Amino acid sequence: MRLGLSRSFWWMLAVIVLVTVAAVLLPRLYKVALLGSGYMAQTLCSGVFVSGRSMDALLTEDLAGPGLGSLRYFQPVLDRQGEKVSAAVYGIAGQTSIYRDGLGCTLVDGRSEQALREEADGLFPPQAPDSDAEWPQGERVSLAPLPEGVDGAALASAIDAIFSEPDPARPRNTRALVVVHGGRIVAERYASGFDDAMPLIGWSMTKTLVNALVGLRVKDGTLALEDDALLPEWRSADDPRRAITLNELMRMTSGLQFDEDYSNNLSDVAQMLYVHGNAARFAASKPVVHPPGTDWHYSSGTTNILAAILRETFADEHGYLRFPRERLFAPLGMKSAVLEPDAAGTFMGSSFFYASARDWARLGLLFLRDGVWQGTRLLPEGWVAYSLTPTPQSPDGQYGAQVWLKLEGSSGLGEPPMPEDGFYMLGYDAQIVAMVPSRDLVIVRLGLTPEDGDWDNARDLAPLLNAFPALDKDRATPPAAVRP
Repeated sequence: MRLGLSRSFWWMLAVIVLVTVAAVLLPRLYKVALLGSGYMAQTLCSGVFVSGRSMDALLTEDLAGPGLGSLRYFQPVLDRQGEKVSAAVYGIAGQTSIYRDGLGCTLVDGRSEQALREEADGLFPPQAPDSDAEWPQGERVSLAPLPEGVDGAALASAIDAIFSEPDPARPRNTRALVVVHGGRIVAERYASGFDDAMPLIGWSMTKTLVNALVGLRVKDGTLALEDDALLPEWRSADDPRRAITLNELMRMTSGLQFDEDYSNNLSDVAQMLYVHGNAARFAASKPVVHPPGTDWHYSSGTTNILAAILRETFADEHGYLRFPRERLFAPLGMKSAVLEPDAAGTFMGSSFFYASARDWARLGLLFLRDGVWQGTRLLPEGWVAYSLTPTPQSPDGQYGAQVWLKLEGSSGLGEPPMPEDGFYMLGYDAQIVAMVPSRDLVIVRLGLTPEDGDWDNARDLAPLLNAFPALDKDRATPPAAVRP
């Protein structure tokens, strides 16, 4: 007797296999498609309506190149009158980002466009015209003569090198450079298409801005570093997240699981920024995988949780949304500054802060001056020193509280040739604000350097830094830290 299987059986088996494969792959592909449309819509919206750049420049300079080839399958639609940008891949997985004055751009997810626009109605009064006072009080900058002791030739050579492209296959794409010495701008340069008033994204440098905002609420007495049970969803007695303190979140030692892999389209950080309309809730829902305070793990989700905790300290939404401008941007004169919220109304504190290079320098100068601005203390006494105290769990004590204390070693140069007391805001695509008390120096470098680009923070900034004389040790002594 001959045994065999009918043709219909094989067809049925094939259908089952195809359906199974589709059930596994299609949701993943859809998430990737949502990521692409969200990234394109958000980048174009902020680039056009916040930075004031052309859509063509953004498409050819920011949304093309290595790692971005798949974006050619996405179709963006710019609505200038409606102040929004939409993107989709052949009509599928579409996302829309809308612009709101003072709040920048937000991906519409979970709330209607109308509700988001109503949220921003009348939120901010018009800003006063720019003052003609000397920077940082105003926008007037006198670059010459250089302060005594500064090596002008070395400074000029270093700036030329920062804007040079020695290897076109590995571009640097420096867009803006501002150098502050003695509290004044002594050098600045901008690439073609960029200028001193253009707000540019800082990516993870935004985390240090959140540090300052948390410091303000600590000064107000509405937060303390030892606080725990920080979010409503963490407050049940049996929730292990209840034990996480504000200090542990500030230092990236919360123990919460979070995948910060920028090469994976399905990683937590990618999906949080461009797919989920409530970034803080997405991050806060992650499980505890290490006892709080025992393991350091860099996490953008942690900083978005901090932004949500800040929100918990306000009685109403408008007070929270006005807070950065009223308490920080306005006192510092940061008129270009825009901190973008998500659709849930919580600031994207991990990444989405736009400011001109001059305004990034103002924020750096606030930290260099121990939280004091023009004679007025803004941040709590000891807050900056607390922020600069190394987190013991971080490798080689490289991280403080939402601020970097060391740069990675330069290839072939051993340890970075930067002073020991330097500290840094660092962001994706090689954004950096370097603050160096021993030189009374703030250096802002903004650009679009790909991962394999020819840029090294220590190697390329050290020649510029070394053009400035070191201060006497007494003048560069850091203040005492406040302890949690």
